[in-house]
Amino acid sequence: MFIYQKKLQYPVKISRPNPALAKFIISQYGGPDGELGASLRYLSQRYSMPYPELKGLLTDIGTEELGHLEMIAAIVHQLTRKMTPEEIKKAGFEAYFVDHTAGVYPQFASGTPWTAATMQVKGDVITDLSEDMAAEQKARTTYDNILRLSDDPDVNDVIKFLREREIVHYQRFGEGLRNAIEKLDSKNFYAVNPAFD
Repeated sequence: MFIYQKKLQYPVKISRPNPALAKFIISQYGGPDGELGASLRYLSQRYSMPYPELKGLLTDIGTEELGHLEMIAAIVHQLTRKMTPEEIKKAGFEAYFVDHTAGVYPQFASGTPWTAATMQVKGDVITDLSEDMAAEQKARTTYDNILRLSDDPDVNDVIKFLREREIVHYQRFGEGLRNAIEKLDSKNFYAVNPAFD
């Protein structure tokens, strides 16, 4: 069971609208490497995880990713609230606006709607934890790209926090993978010894 606290993990206070910036930050909401996919990936993988401490790790990080999803939604909402028609047109935000007004909709920066095809749940300890480490690095790269494009210090402050959490999650999944490999039995020998003939 989850307990919801009515506050963000890190404060989001954007002072000026910027729909152009929201157009690419939305990718961390529902994009291919965004927080929606991450939370669902980890919370789904936990069911087939045989080790209680790794099941707990997936639950902890999966619920934290839900909090990150909420933070990205807050950023997008604050960047798009009170937009004028001129700001919408100048930012090239018309297509999104026509479909969603200023609602926060899970999609890629390119406009493709979120799909579960961007995430993987295999049910294999090594495969899933390796996937999770890669997912955290892809999310970190996306945050790096956002920081390269954003000149808003209010946005950048939150993005830097989220980027740092991706690094921590990567490290935690790495520790989990090392612990899992130590516990594997002979049925999993080939997964950790690919050079074996």
